[in-house]
Amino acid sequence: MVTAAVLPDRSTAGGAHPVGRAPDASRGAVASVSSASPSATRAPAAGKEAEVDLDAELAGVVAPLIGDARLSVAVLDTGSGTGAVYGDGAAYDTASIVKVDILAALLLRAQDEGRGLSDAERTYAAAMIGRSDNASATRLWRVIGGAEGLDAANVRLGLTGTAAARAWGLTQTTATDQVRLLRAVFDGDGDSESAQRTAGVSVLSRASRAYVRRLMGRVEADQQWGVSAAGDAWALKNGWMPRTTTGLWDINSIGRVRAGGHDCLMAVLCDGQPTKEAGITLVEAVAKAAVGVVSGAR
Repeated sequence: MVTAAVLPDRSTAGGAHPVGRAPDASRGAVASVSSASPSATRAPAAGKEAEVDLDAELAGVVAPLIGDARLSVAVLDTGSGTGAVYGDGAAYDTASIVKVDILAALLLRAQDEGRGLSDAERTYAAAMIGRSDNASATRLWRVIGGAEGLDAANVRLGLTGTAAARAWGLTQTTATDQVRLLRAVFDGDGDSESAQRTAGVSVLSRASRAYVRRLMGRVEADQQWGVSAAGDAWALKNGWMPRTTTGLWDINSIGRVRAGGHDCLMAVLCDGQPTKEAGITLVEAVAKAAVGVVSGAR
C-alpha cells in the first residue's frame, strides 16, 4: 500500500490529503525520450530543410541537468505548435497539481447542470488554487464524486495517462497528460490567430477556461516558483509532497509561461528529491532549458 504524509484537515500544502488507498500506476503513460542521442537533425530530402528532432534536442539539454534523478518534462509552444517531451513515460504522483484537474472537473459538472459555481465552491476553488489549501481541495473532491468523478472528467478532457487515486494527491499522471490538461484550460486564450484557431476545442467553456487561468495567475507569493522561472509572465500550479515511506520529495510544476514572445505550456514532474528546495531548483533549471528548446524551433 502506498502511503503519503498525513496532513491536518485544515493544512495548506502541496501534497496529498489521504482518504484511502492509491491505485496502481497509470498504464496510459505516453512514450517519450529518456536516453536519446542529442543529435538534433534527420537527413533532409533534396531541396528541403533538415527536420529538427526536438525530443532528442530536449534530452540533450535536460539529461546533464538531472543526473540520476527521475524526471519528466513536456513543453508546447502554442504559437508554432512545436513541442517536445523528455522522460521514460512512467507516471508520477500529482501532489497538488491535481487541484487544477479537480477544478476543471468541478466546472464541467457545473456546465452540465447549467449553472455557475456557488459562492461556497468559488471560495473553496480560490483557496485550493491560490494557497493550495488541502481542506478546500478535499471538499471539492467530494463534490465532483472523488476518484470516479475525476476519471470521468478526464475522459472528456482528453487525458489518457492519468489515473485518480482515492487519496487525491496520489493520483498518477504523466507530463504529456498535464500538457493536455493545460491545453483544455489555455487553448483559445487571447486574440492571436493561433488562439482563434483553437477557440472552442476545449470541452470547458470560455468562461470556465478564463476562471481557471485567473486563479492560476494569482497563486501566493511563496508558491510562485517552478515553471515561472522560464519566463516573465506565467499562470501556474505547483505540487510538493514528502513521502513517508522514503522521506524523499515529489516536486511538480505545471502552467503557461511567456518567454521571448512565445507562449509555452509546460509540465515538469519529478520525485525522489532529497529536499523540497533541491527539487525546486531542479524543476526550474529544466523549465528554462525546455522553453529554450521549443522557443528557438520556429
